Amino acid sequence: MTSRMTETTKASSKTKDKDFVTRLADRGEEALQRFADLPGGQKAIGAVHDLRTRVDDLAKKVRGIDALEVRVTKLEKEVAALKKAKAPTRRPAPRKPAA
Repeated sequence: MTSRMTETTKASSKTKDKDFVTRLADRGEEALQRFADLPGGQKAIGAVHDLRTRVDDLAKKVRGIDALEVRVTKLEKEVAALKKAKAPTRRPAPRKPAA
């Protein structure tokens, strides 16, 4: 009997949660509609939309920074290796013959 009550309680809980989420979504849409009807509301909504677009673009660029750092580190190592290979060996200066 307890398991049957638990199943019923879980089912009604899911229904209540779904109803709550649905109601919240509906109220959010209504709030946006009311906000858009206010003077300057359309501009504000447009600005928020533009901001979201810019943040998305920025996030894409930031994700690419890690790959660039790896490439720069690799190139720095290669340049250091080339500098070591090209470093001329110093020869002693020729001696002047004694006069």
